[in-house]
Amino acid sequence: MLRIGYVRFRDAHSAQDTATLNAIGCHVVRAEEHGAELTTLSSILDFIGSGDQLVVTRLQHIAPSSRGALEVLKRLEDHGASLYIVEPDLCSRGESGRALRAALQAVAAVEPAPLPRRKPAAAQEIHALQRAGVGPVEIARRLGVSRMTVWRKLRAVGA
Repeated sequence: MLRIGYVRFRDAHSAQDTATLNAIGCHVVRAEEHGAELTTLSSILDFIGSGDQLVVTRLQHIAPSSRGALEVLKRLEDHGASLYIVEPDLCSRGESGRALRAALQAVAAVEPAPLPRRKPAAAQEIHALQRAGVGPVEIARRLGVSRMTVWRKLRAVGA
């Protein structure tokens, strides 16, 4: 069984988390770069093997929401792997796993639905629409951004 430690972001607390994961016997410890799109976690979930275990110090390290945590659990189970959480001492297998899943499902049921992520408006899109004679308010509506975003992008190039 391979134990893979995961640290959400490299920051002031990550050294302690990494030390904890190494101390409990993780063979490998990986951390996301701050501001990254969680590519390290995604890679671990893509390649983790049957019988392996993903280890985190706290539950919130695997996802920002209960829905996200349930998705991670599903991906691990699809590979025959498990999740171990150091604080509190929980594993996704056995009785504690069933309790963990039930608690996450209950919380996910009352969590607000995630807001759709908008892609940032590219300055060239804004400038192209302005050159075509479209006003800032209409540009904001068409691109799904705030008027302030449009004004900032226009002001940045002195338009």
